[in-house]
Amino acid sequence: MTLPVAAGRLTAVPPFDFAQALRFLGGFQPAVGEQVLAVDSLTKAVVIAGQAVAFRVTAAGAMGEPALDYALFAGRAVDVAAAEDRIRFWLSLDDDLQPFYALAEQDAAFAPLVRRLYGYHQVKFLTPFESAVWAVLSQRNPLPQARRLKQALLDTYGRPVEVDGQTHWAFPEPQTLAAASPADLEAVIGHRRKAGSLAAVAAAFSRREEAWLRTAEYEAVEAWLREIRGIGAWSAAFILLRGLGRMERLPVDEKRLAAAAARVYNAGRPLAPGQLQALAEPYGPYQGYWAHYLRAAG
Repeated sequence: MTLPVAAGRLTAVPPFDFAQALRFLGGFQPAVGEQVLAVDSLTKAVVIAGQAVAFRVTAAGAMGEPALDYALFAGRAVDVAAAEDRIRFWLSLDDDLQPFYALAEQDAAFAPLVRRLYGYHQVKFLTPFESAVWAVLSQRNPLPQARRLKQALLDTYGRPVEVDGQTHWAFPEPQTLAAASPADLEAVIGHRRKAGSLAAVAAAFSRREEAWLRTAEYEAVEAWLREIRGIGAWSAAFILLRGLGRMERLPVDEKRLAAAAARVYNAGRPLAPGQLQALAEPYGPYQGYWAHYLRAAG
């Protein structure tokens, strides 16, 4: 058995149901096979300050006083505070869902979804950079093909960590891909335009502190993202929501979201122009959570 280099406990803002997070990850295609899921735990790897670290989180506490026990595995000492921050942010442990749920109680069509997903805090992409890479790979690309391209990057540039005889691969940091040339990236994914966009995204993210991306004004982060080659309006909104947990806006031109809303609010019939935004507006700063719940409910 592999012994952890550190362990501890993380609390979550209630209501929080880790089983909901595990259920979501079980069907989350952009990260399929990148974590090991069990009944009440998961094991996954991440790069922290240049070091590959595997972490295992296990349900603890109860719905009213939720918590997760964690263990960290690496070849040497780990920046525990940075690891805790990464896990907390990834699983959105600090999100307060009560105001969102209060708004949902006034929405007869949406309230059943909240009952199904009660206690689910958004599971983001593990890092904002990973969400940006996925945005590039999935543009005008079928999901299975985008997944194959991401796996090729992971196989080539990922960092391995072994836990109990099983190897877990951490997605590369932006600095790693920024050190590769567009030609190198093209050789890995077989797509010249996307390789150029990946190089631009990696260079930009390697120069920008994640703390700024998390906390700066939405418009400022959006404008910075839009300046990066290969990042348009849809990609910027996607990264802000799914990579950074910025819930104050709706995804842009999201066909799957419109289809999900049509199923819930219009018996599957297409929504009228402007109707999606009108349905989201009562949720104010929780529009992103409303959209994510619609998508997560299937």
